[in-house]
Amino acid sequence: MDRRDFLTRFGLGSYSLIVLADAAGAQNPAPEPMFDSVAPADAPFSPAERHMRLVHLETDVLVAGGGLAGVCAALAAARNGAKVVLVQDRSRLGGNSSSEVKMHVVGANQHTGRPGWREGGLIEELRLADAVNNPQRCWELWDLLLYDKLVSEPNITLLLETTLYAATVNGGIVTEVAARCDKSEHLYRIRARVFCDCTGDSRLGLEAGAELRVGRDARAEYNESLAPEKADNRTLGSSILFTSRLYHHHMPFTAPAWARKITREQLIHRHINSWEYGYWWIEWGGDRDIIADNERIRFELLAIVMGVWDYIKNSGEFPDASFWAMDWVGMMPGKRGSRRLLGDHVLTQQDLMHGGFTDAVAIGGWAMDAHPPEGFDRPDLPPNTTVRPPEVYDIPLRSLYSRNIRNLFMAGRNISASYVAFTSARVMATCAVEGQAIGTAAAQCVERGLLPGGLAHDPKQVEALQQTLLRDDQTIKGRANRDPLDLARSAKASASAEEGGAAARLVLDGFVRNIPDRHGDPVELHQWAAPVEAGKPAWIELAWDNPRRLRRVQITFDTGFKRQLTLSALESQNVNMLRAPQPETVRDYTLTGYTADGAAHVLAEVKNNFQRLRRHTFDALEVRRLRLEIGATNGDRLARVFEIRCYT
Repeated sequence: MDRRDFLTRFGLGSYSLIVLADAAGAQNPAPEPMFDSVAPADAPFSPAERHMRLVHLETDVLVAGGGLAGVCAALAAARNGAKVVLVQDRSRLGGNSSSEVKMHVVGANQHTGRPGWREGGLIEELRLADAVNNPQRCWELWDLLLYDKLVSEPNITLLLETTLYAATVNGGIVTEVAARCDKSEHLYRIRARVFCDCTGDSRLGLEAGAELRVGRDARAEYNESLAPEKADNRTLGSSILFTSRLYHHHMPFTAPAWARKITREQLIHRHINSWEYGYWWIEWGGDRDIIADNERIRFELLAIVMGVWDYIKNSGEFPDASFWAMDWVGMMPGKRGSRRLLGDHVLTQQDLMHGGFTDAVAIGGWAMDAHPPEGFDRPDLPPNTTVRPPEVYDIPLRSLYSRNIRNLFMAGRNISASYVAFTSARVMATCAVEGQAIGTAAAQCVERGLLPGGLAHDPKQVEALQQTLLRDDQTIKGRANRDPLDLARSAKASASAEEGGAAARLVLDGFVRNIPDRHGDPVELHQWAAPVEAGKPAWIELAWDNPRRLRRVQITFDTGFKRQLTLSALESQNVNMLRAPQPETVRDYTLTGYTADGAAHVLAEVKNNFQRLRRHTFDALEVRRLRLEIGATNGDRLARVFEIRCYT
């Protein structure tokens, strides 16, 4: 579809859309402005709001919410062939990970508590790009990275500062949503085939009439030992963070009159060990209406933040803070919990502890992490209590779509989960892999004319979805590559050398990560490794008995899952991170195909790689052998490869 066809399809009149490089590094034209005009000059005005222009859009998939769940849902759907409109009510993408909140992204690896289980897929792509291009740890550059990823994707139309406020539903099917952007004075009417609620607060589900739940479930409802005895409408509170810097001279601080006066007794369970990055335990509002009372919650959180900083600066207990000063404080409460949508399965405590699902599409692994709803106003209680699942756990597709709105997926902190399970699945890296799962599923629904429930209850469709997710580097426990289109599965592998048990044949075993022990060291190897030296490259080769016609090769490299990798202002978390290319990752390599007559054809030559998943598309070629020659890594003495896939 050329640009004119695309604009006509979306009803955008004389719009001009941006086109940048795709995620695989393809060379595309230089960017143009996103829109020459956000609406055609003759766009009708709303009869109800006569100064607002009406803009009608049609798309395959509508994603509401631009946090990490929404970003990954949109990218996954678009890269799998669907046209996507993403509606985000802020000017920034990333939700709680953005510069507006500055919460570091955590997930299955529990900071460093479960080493080796960093998530793969889209969130890994984002983390790696941020580590390399943002070594200075600037939060606004993280915002810009997410923006760049979305506007660089030709299948995505991004609407920022646009709030979804209504939905039209017929027979349990959402047909259209209404959204508004007061900055541009536009009212949007957006029709789609599949809808994804990644708003956190379930705004799309609420407007569509999806069944939902707020608060804590009774212990007996799901037989959960960690649930309260009686159900209530309380949840986790919100937080506001701050950052501070060390200066070369004394930096005084005077608290505003409305700041709380903090005493040592209020901090008995809330420890201050450093003050460069604020405290998640400055939390408040879980015993309130977390949505309706947002403004009150903001005020109380700011009052607590100012009071805690006043205590640090002026109580005399922390003389080392004399030369420190605040350089940023959040103005948007970072929410944890609110509404949860109900799906065909409700994820529970038991599922996290020892469940398994035939329709698994993602993993989680953060501890079940309950906080007193009153937050800081309960100084007598620890700010949280945790129970850690013994292993990473499955998240099923049936928990990621609405049980009564038949074309509505959801990902993020609003998935179908009990309150107890939600306290684990709510963290942002887990939200991101849920987003990748539903975006991929949404594209499959569009392509094959399915509804989410129809996909989830058809074993063949579920298997196809899982194989697509695995191809795109999503981790699903115990699932291996069984893609019938992958020609590499019929090849034999050989190599220049093999280090220990890291044999060449392991690039064809279907798994793209090592299984770690509790220290992060592999107990189950699924990669090839061999020494690489200057002037003496390592190589691995696939060979077939008969020539194979190839047009695309996909390689999965090692990016050091043993380490934590996130954007954080907390120095204690940064000490074990590398804000640079990960040393295990192959840097320079050449991909060569050999035809039946022995002629060599260079298919790709790459310098300075830092990504884990690389895809190369080229003119179709009949090859007997395919060789990956590695000239250098980003520091490790071994060249490491998890998988090679080949497609016609």
